[in-house]
Parts: sequence; C-alpha cells; structure tokens
Amino acid sequence: MHTPLDWHCLPFETLSLTQLYSLLRLRQEVFVLEQDCVYLDVDGRDIGSQQLFAQQRGEVVACCRILAPGVKYAEASIGRVCTALSQRGRGVGVALMQRAVACCEQHHPGQGIRISAQQYLKAFYEGFGFVQTSDVYDEDGIPHIEMLRT
Repeated sequence: MHTPLDWHCLPFETLSLTQLYSLLRLRQEVFVLEQDCVYLDVDGRDIGSQQLFAQQRGEVVACCRILAPGVKYAEASIGRVCTALSQRGRGVGVALMQRAVACCEQHHPGQGIRISAQQYLKAFYEGFGFVQTSDVYDEDGIPHIEMLRT
C-alpha cells in the first residue's frame, strides 16, 4: 500500500528545523551523492524563497525552491528540483512541477518562470510549457540549458 504524500509550499523562514534538515538531506542525497557533484548547495538563495515539498511519514521525498523575480533571474525561478529515488516512476516529479508552477503563479502572478534545467530533462520541462532559451552550458559537470515559461 502506497502512503499518501503531504504537500507543503512554505516560506523558508517558517520551516521547522526537522523539515529543513529533511529537505537539505534529500538535496544532498540527489545532487551531491547520486549525481556526484561537489558544490555549495546552501548558496544563500533559500532565504526569502518558497520551499515546495512532499513528505511521506515525516521525511521529505520531493522538493524544489521558488525564487522571486530578481533573485537569480529577472523572472521568478524554480530550482533545486529533486525527487527521492524511492518515489521515481510514480508521477511524483510531475506532481512536484505542476505544484511548483502553480506556486510561482500564486506568489508571482504575471511573471515568467525561468529555470536552469539538466539538458536530458528538456522534454520533461517542455511538458509544463518551458522553452529552451540558451545554448548548452556546463554546470557542475552536467550539461544544462536555460528554459523559460511565459
């Protein structure tokens, strides 16, 4: 039996310590360990962001952050998108991005949304209305592209 997910979109400053710990742990598991990228995940941009995440039995199993226009790009942006290995293939990534776009539209109405996407996920993000706007570039050893949803 599949345990339902509890979804939250919260301002960073309101996260409990347990939520924050679980969220950062997932990001490290996916980006640092699984993708073998050594980089500073805690980059100062979480402060002031909206944190969208799904919990199952108290653990964060999918998350992303929503940055206001002007923080990283002129537009609002969605970043640090990740799903726990145990949740992949269940539609959790699709649900996460649907909610992320809705959260952006709620908190930053009338703004475009720009993302820095891993190139191999281009078709996935195109399914949410994102269009490639840059050439391929290297970010932490992984090919990326910028994409925009107007």
